[in-house]
Amino acid sequence: MSRLTHLDEQGNANMVDVSEKAVTTREATACAEVLMTPETLQLITEGGHKKGDVLAVARIAGIQAAKRTSDLIPLCHPLMLSKVTVDLEPNAERNSVEISATCKLAGQTGVEMEALTAASVAALTIYDMCKAVDKGMVISEVKLLEKKGGKSGHWQAGDK
Repeated sequence: MSRLTHLDEQGNANMVDVSEKAVTTREATACAEVLMTPETLQLITEGGHKKGDVLAVARIAGIQAAKRTSDLIPLCHPLMLSKVTVDLEPNAERNSVEISATCKLAGQTGVEMEALTAASVAALTIYDMCKAVDKGMVISEVKLLEKKGGKSGHWQAGDK
């Protein structure tokens, strides 16, 4: 089993030294889902929420969160992201909003944490904006879907 890269030989937390790693194009996609009542989803999709455009605010929050990941997660490197997209898709069959976040850069370390942070904060923003009308919302399925680039190459959820 591989050792944890953020721990030194004595078990102390440290930031991984990536100075010797090659600069490569790296990309990661993560997702999340917010389950809610049909009435809440209708408010969001019809633009009837008194706080404004829930999906637009969640998209901007997700993009901003990706850019601030190293401020939130102590051992993450500050990254110069070249692309961040946050897509939000209402799903009437599941009474949910499905979120997909993709981050990309040319750099020495991956962008998985940035994609996961973007998806998570977009979901939290939906919750925050809608909690007054639906306290029972559930944020679920926050996970990495795919990563490309770097030493470990291409990985997709479901790969063995």
